[in-house]
Amino acid sequence: MKSKVRKFKTGATRDTDLNKPDYEGFLSPLVIQEFGNYMNKNRIQSDGSIRESDNWQKGISSEVYMKSLFRHFMQVWLIHRGNKAIDEKGHEVSLKEALCGVMFNAQGYLHEVVK
Repeated sequence: MKSKVRKFKTGATRDTDLNKPDYEGFLSPLVIQEFGNYMNKNRIQSDGSIRESDNWQKGISSEVYMKSLFRHFMQVWLIHRGNKAIDEKGHEVSLKEALCGVMFNAQGYLHEVVK
């Protein structure tokens, strides 16, 4: 049986991390950085005002998240199939942008479910 306590060379002790979520291992810093850049870029609203970074946490309906999630998924799918994806403003969307859009909407939907 493995010990439930770790002992360090310094004499310090700590419970093992067995069966604890490994958030650092589960997430990619490259992805989080790209997502942060995407979110920061999209803080500028159509009227020119800048929304707070946590604005979405005030609550957005699951229906709105689903419709937006599907639009971004369609962009990913188009690009995956070798086509161009164009947004509602007529700009070409990169695969990274489309994937970040999927991430945002999936995260927002899950946030509403969890809270």
